[in-house]
Amino acid sequence: MSDTPHVFDAKTETFEADVLQRSLQTPVLVDFWAPWCGPCKTLSPILEKLAAEYNGGFVLAKVDVDQEQQIAAAFQIRSVPTVFLVKGGQLVDGFPGALPEGQLREFLTQHGIVPLAAQEPAEDVPAAPLDPQAEVQRLREAVAAEPDKDELKLDLALALVKVGAATEAETLIDALPANLATDERAVRARARLGFVGALQAAPPLETLQATLAQDPADLKARYLLGVRHLVGGDDAAALEQFLEMLRQDRTFEDGLPKKALIDAFRVIEDEDLVGQYRRKMSALLF
Repeated sequence: MSDTPHVFDAKTETFEADVLQRSLQTPVLVDFWAPWCGPCKTLSPILEKLAAEYNGGFVLAKVDVDQEQQIAAAFQIRSVPTVFLVKGGQLVDGFPGALPEGQLREFLTQHGIVPLAAQEPAEDVPAAPLDPQAEVQRLREAVAAEPDKDELKLDLALALVKVGAATEAETLIDALPANLATDERAVRARARLGFVGALQAAPPLETLQATLAQDPADLKARYLLGVRHLVGGDDAAALEQFLEMLRQDRTFEDGLPKKALIDAFRVIEDEDLVGQYRRKMSALLF
């Protein structure tokens, strides 16, 4: 095991907290290995080296398939080494076998994972928060001054989302290069934009509540009510509506209940609340 704090042994009893919930904030690379595996002895030191070099850009969870057979079975591991990337609470990519260091770096870059030391220095962040409209204006001026700096365009898109300028924000996000399009902030903004868009021509909150009082099985109305709550800042009420959808019919509109919950997890910043409802979702699904 490496001495770096960014490498740890994943265990069945703490896998949800150490890997799934942690991935909501930091990408987690899961390395399935075995002591008797020759290629694993080649791959593991490279992964540990990269985890140290990236300095928290991602964390490396090591799973001994002989010791943690339940985790290996859940991921349907058929050979080792096998590596999976978990981001935002979801498995997003992976590969079997021992890749060379160059290809591993390309894999990380493809998913927007960079060393933390390579990020913008802290002094570039405004010293004091501005009101949302003032922040939009500040960032418009910054983009005009440096039109080739895509990071500023992402910052502007995020500010526009906060003031409800969904169309302009979406246009900016769609034009981002691949490395920023997969940035956690861009993923969060897209999720929020999806909710804002769902409210176009939607009934007001009171009408949706009355509709559900008459027909609790109206999942479309329940979804829109959840979105109303989420956009209005009542995160717990929103998650409860989406969870109730999952209880009633997880297949509704091609899995909308689960998708709504996952998208909401990306938007909500309260980690304790997200963890609570992620466990409730898992209990219903598995």
